Amino acid sequence: MTQEGKPKTLKHSQGGKGRSCGLCLFIFLLLAGASAVAVCLIYRPRKPRFAVVGAAIYQLNATSQPIISTSMQFTIVTRNPNRRVSIFYDKLQAYVSYRNQQITPAMDLPPLYQEAKSTVALTPLLGSGTVSASAEVVNGLMMDEASGVVALRVVLLGKLRWKAGAIKTVKYGVYVKCDVWVDLKKGAVGPVPLLGAPPCKVDI
Repeated sequence: MTQEGKPKTLKHSQGGKGRSCGLCLFIFLLLAGASAVAVCLIYRPRKPRFAVVGAAIYQLNATSQPIISTSMQFTIVTRNPNRRVSIFYDKLQAYVSYRNQQITPAMDLPPLYQEAKSTVALTPLLGSGTVSASAEVVNGLMMDEASGVVALRVVLLGKLRWKAGAIKTVKYGVYVKCDVWVDLKKGAVGPVPLLGAPPCKVDI
């Protein structure tokens, strides 16, 4: 009877460990959720603000379908409007699109910590060499370069967390769209005037 009883004791022990782990996980998730709710209710964190304030075009040539050459740099300013809440950005990426089609590879940006009521400038260099593009993109770029005005969209996406004191929220997805109009003459290289750059749209 002693030999028959040992396996039952072992199974009971394993079951107890499983329930303990499940309980610990539940408590952890509950506390994380409570912390996020506490930050939102007490401090009411506001979304960060983004704006494009400068642009430089090194390559944006539509020479032969379906290939274009792209290399450009934008100065993007982000503002944390919160007085007592800082922001952590994780896994940020940036790319440029034209007529809703991506024309540069997504570039990984380093993690960013932004203190309360602070402003940070980002200057990612986007694009490298040639990329595939549809006939609509190639023809559109050729027409826009001929007119001297090119409409582009700078996109940033990733994760953010708000932090108030020792409390951090869970990670939220952030999606930033910045529409800009640049004065670009065919063959121009380097900094270009911004003809329009309204505040970026920020979705969280």
